[in-house]
Amino acid sequence: MTEALILVSANAEWQALRRILSPTTIETSPLGEYFPTPDGLFFHGGWGKIAAAASAQYALDRFAPRLLVNLGTCGGFAGRVATGTILLVEQTLVYDIYEQMGDPEQAIADFTTRLDLSWLPEPLPFPARRSLLVSADRDLRAEDIPLLAGKYGAVAADWESGAIAWVAARNRVRCLILRAVSDLVGEGGGEAYGDLALFQERTLEVMRMLIGQLPGWCAAAAG
Repeated sequence: MTEALILVSANAEWQALRRILSPTTIETSPLGEYFPTPDGLFFHGGWGKIAAAASAQYALDRFAPRLLVNLGTCGGFAGRVATGTILLVEQTLVYDIYEQMGDPEQAIADFTTRLDLSWLPEPLPFPARRSLLVSADRDLRAEDIPLLAGKYGAVAADWESGAIAWVAARNRVRCLILRAVSDLVGEGGGEAYGDLALFQERTLEVMRMLIGQLPGWCAAAAG
């Protein structure tokens, strides 16, 4: 049994992780690369909801971790959250679901997951903003922000957290999702849109920060 399994989703996040940790041996699986460290087993889950759900279930079945951790980036809503803010995700919501035959609100509710974080001690090991995180298989659009912020109280979005939290809940495995805001999206668009180099630079900063804090979060979970 593995104590902690750390899922890393986006390719840029995984490349940053490899650069930071410089693993000597990397194994491969049908769903992604992985390697062990003293802090846990790192697994590249892949980007988007399909890869995230499949890799989460595969990794849970194969490694049977006590704790599933997802580390990565998210896009923040300009004026509602600052770049570099770490979000401790309490609830996930998948917003790119468009039900036109039944109840659209029920369709959203079916893939909304509240994470049980009652096992985390207070105070938290590091400063983090407890938050809802919304997910979709697309980058955040400026025109989506008023609805997501006004209706759900969201401050940031990503691609994978909704799928990972949903799978973890159904396997009854503790799940810790920590996402740091790498870039902001507002009325003028996204500051990293069309600038992959900026996203990669910010991703390296975010992953370095999250990896540095990981032992403290894992210790809190074990305590």
